[in-house]
Amino acid sequence: MEIKDMRAFYAIVEEGNISHAAQRLDIAQPALSRQMKRLETSLGVQLFERGSRRIRLTDAGRVLYSRVEHILGMVDGTVREITEIGSGVAGSIRLGTITTSGALLLPELISEFHRRYPQVTYQIWEAEGARILELLDNRVIEIGITRTQVDAKVYESIVLPNEPLVVIMNREQEIGSDEKVVRLEELKDVPVIIPLRWQSMFVADCRKRGFEPNVICVSDSIVQDLLLAKMGMGIAILPVSSKTLLTDGNLIYKKMVEPEMSTHTVIAWLKNRTLSSSSAHLIKLFREMFLGEKGE
Repeated sequence: MEIKDMRAFYAIVEEGNISHAAQRLDIAQPALSRQMKRLETSLGVQLFERGSRRIRLTDAGRVLYSRVEHILGMVDGTVREITEIGSGVAGSIRLGTITTSGALLLPELISEFHRRYPQVTYQIWEAEGARILELLDNRVIEIGITRTQVDAKVYESIVLPNEPLVVIMNREQEIGSDEKVVRLEELKDVPVIIPLRWQSMFVADCRKRGFEPNVICVSDSIVQDLLLAKMGMGIAILPVSSKTLLTDGNLIYKKMVEPEMSTHTVIAWLKNRTLSSSSAHLIKLFREMFLGEKGE
């Protein structure tokens, strides 16, 4: 199997169909279809399930996809590291982020970095935390922003201070006697929208106080949670940084207390791997802007 076959296969899976992949690769669709058929023949397995508008992988196809993502990440990373030696801060930064932390940190960070290093370009992936670490492991990205706990044996990391969770609600459905906080007990019988990563902690805290919460939606799409709260479906429990994602006068944000709930953001990159010059400088700028550490 050649690198060009891996890139073609990867593009088809990422785009979801051969037509879009052919446009991405700038080749004719029939030629790409023939290339994949030759690949399947050479491997002796079927990689795609036929008869569906959107590409569906067979078991063999899913195994190949995981391997190809890792191999291409290593190839592209190696090429970049070699070509950047002695070239200064240039090239492209590849990073992945979860929605809320990315919205809170990246605009200011990248804007300042672009001012200092205008030759650098950016490739940004947005996904849930476990996927961000998977992209790091496969070297598709160099830097990951997540709320997932990382293994210190595998990753270098920077952990930001805890960030409180807040209760977000439609103004017409305001809960709590206080203007700024909501006690957990005040959420009894209230429809709740919450991301999966905080559901078990929230449910456990409610049970300690003698009631079963009314969780009507578990969704890791922060923007979707905000929109559902805006529509009055229920109250959303999210990090305070989610306020930056949807500016709307109909939404009220109150800190949750008794008990407080919090989360944290982790900036991670692989240990024992040389970061590109641009990514290393981005880490330095991050420390400078968000941790108050002076740059060199």
